[in-house]
Amino acid sequence: MVPMDLLTARVDVDAITHNTGVLKRLAGEARLMCVVKADAYNHGVRRVVPAMERGGADAFGVATLGEAALVRELTSKPVLAWLWVPGQDIPAGVELGVPTLEHLRWLIDAHVTAPLHIKVDTGMHRSGLVESDWEEAFALAARAGLNVVGVMSHLAVADEVGNPYTDLQAAAFERAVRLARAHGLRADVNHLANTPALLTRPELKFDQVRAGLGLYGLEPIAGSDNDLRPALTWVARVVAVKPLSAGEAVSYGLTWSAPANGWFAVVAAGYADGVSRAWQGTFEVTIGGVRYPQVGRVCMDQFIVWLGESEPDAASGVAVGDEAVIFGAGGVSATELADKVGTINYEIICAPRGRTVRSYVGGGDA
Repeated sequence: MVPMDLLTARVDVDAITHNTGVLKRLAGEARLMCVVKADAYNHGVRRVVPAMERGGADAFGVATLGEAALVRELTSKPVLAWLWVPGQDIPAGVELGVPTLEHLRWLIDAHVTAPLHIKVDTGMHRSGLVESDWEEAFALAARAGLNVVGVMSHLAVADEVGNPYTDLQAAAFERAVRLARAHGLRADVNHLANTPALLTRPELKFDQVRAGLGLYGLEPIAGSDNDLRPALTWVARVVAVKPLSAGEAVSYGLTWSAPANGWFAVVAAGYADGVSRAWQGTFEVTIGGVRYPQVGRVCMDQFIVWLGESEPDAASGVAVGDEAVIFGAGGVSATELADKVGTINYEIICAPRGRTVRSYVGGGDA
């Protein structure tokens, strides 16, 4: 019996637990904060948080307060959110990243007692207090008696091994921590390192590391191998297999024509589901262990793959109902797909959406 779902994102729960354990061992004495923003990098936070706890997670990090409220329901471990604006309702039991003086002043005026992580800009020039504001921020926090548990920042080029800019950021971060403590702030859970820094710069672990991509089994540094297991596989169903004569074109705009007599297959996934229209002609899917090129325009809910040259009365080797692996187990990796379509593996694992139905294997499931 063919499952009803035509498009599935399969998540290997045991792989996530394994990856968490790998990174926990690398963290050593530092705490391991597992970043589960964006619904756990599109893997499903409700199943991922328990899997990471089994692997040794010490804390969880998210972007928004809404995400934090959900994760707070799933774990008793610390949950940190760092993307918010003054005036929002702060969920009970959530720790906050503080990126500007405006945020800090509002927390004081609103008598918020949540544990705080002062976010400093050490050179990424995105979110965080610029260095000229550090003195004022730490002094304000100390005078108000705020519970500042740590200082945090973010590395810009940690995935570029040997880039000296990381050293400059690390030095700035150390200045921030010293200044915070000089003002009498607790600051004993300080964190700078992301997954690539954890893998290549162990001296930057400080008190806590914030792992993201590696938890989901993808290597943040091209060519490296740290025994991480990719957890996500995206598969779609073949809904039609048809012959095509040499010179005949396919899909909207008739942008691709068959180079010879052969066969093509229609796959049930499109740009409404996360297969970008801009990917046209750049990627392959795997059906029955064989890779086939995508051709023609990607439509809202389907795309076409060329099965190769063959006489019209010959079998194509592909049948309606077969699985086409877009990326993951049995097909190209998310990293390989990213390289082909001109993006990064982070974006690829966030791509499955729309009519994609998530399913789980492992983690105690049958």
